[in-house]
Amino acid sequence: MQEELITSTHNLRWGCVESRIESKRLLYGRFAISPFEKGQANTVGIAMRRSLPGGIEGSSITSARFGFGGVEHEYYAIAGVRESIHDILINLKEIILRSDSHEAQKAYISAVGPKKVTAGDVIVPSCVEVIDTAQPTATPNTPISSDIELTIERGRGYCARDFGRNKRDGDFAIDAAFAPTRNANYSIHSFGSENYANEILFVEIWTDGSITPEEALYEASQNLIDSSIPLLHSGEGEKGYDVGDKTSSITPQPFQSISIPVAIEEVTKDVAFRHILIDRLEPPARAYNCLKEVEVHTIADLLDYGEDDLVRIKNLGRKSVEQVLESLKKRFAVNLRG
Repeated sequence: MQEELITSTHNLRWGCVESRIESKRLLYGRFAISPFEKGQANTVGIAMRRSLPGGIEGSSITSARFGFGGVEHEYYAIAGVRESIHDILINLKEIILRSDSHEAQKAYISAVGPKKVTAGDVIVPSCVEVIDTAQPTATPNTPISSDIELTIERGRGYCARDFGRNKRDGDFAIDAAFAPTRNANYSIHSFGSENYANEILFVEIWTDGSITPEEALYEASQNLIDSSIPLLHSGEGEKGYDVGDKTSSITPQPFQSISIPVAIEEVTKDVAFRHILIDRLEPPARAYNCLKEVEVHTIADLLDYGEDDLVRIKNLGRKSVEQVLESLKKRFAVNLRG
């Protein structure tokens, strides 16, 4: 069965057809995977859509201990600090981190006002990286020392805080949003003849910047593969194999990794470009209006033109053409013919 699985996926090609950096806190990637037989793309798309948001590990601040004396509850107002404890906890929750350690880590904030304390003031161990250092944390207005001890942990999904962890004055648990995937979506497009149609699966992924969309796609795929390993041995040994049964006589065999080339087939590119609007190039208003006038609505429409053809479009101009060509090359690694 394992050999059949590997053989059936040899012809799959995948690649990133679009990627962009919205901000430090938002990365976007669009991937094409093909060819699937009819119905298979939807099965894979649903599985990926469910695995991406909650199945990928991330890092988050899970507790904070304040060095201010007499802090009894989260709505406590600190003298000389603009924010309450509650406001500071909300700001700490918004700090995006990338950690290479599976162990809990300690981080610290030690700043003297007056100043605006940001995520860049957090002192983290070498295995932890702060993604957006501009995230506000607190604003002491007087020469007061802001000392906060933070706990950083790894996990999946969303973990509501445990109020029982507030064991000492000034020690507060924080709701942890571990998931680095902000959103995921998929769409399916058919190609080929009416009697023998194949499908292309497009997967869109938005991440918080702690991982790239490509890393998210890889980890979600690996999670699905790991979940399927016991099924490869469902006909061996005892009936009703239990994944959680440590004493089972069935020993899972190593799952042979499948090498999928990065380059996608030309037909996949063609279909992908037919569904990407020229808005993604973020052209100047003049260029956008001129292209719309000649019925250029998608990247595929634009690729029907050469550079000389664009120059001849009324009111477009050489400078606008250069901007369009530069954006096309930067975002999709495509050059128009001369």
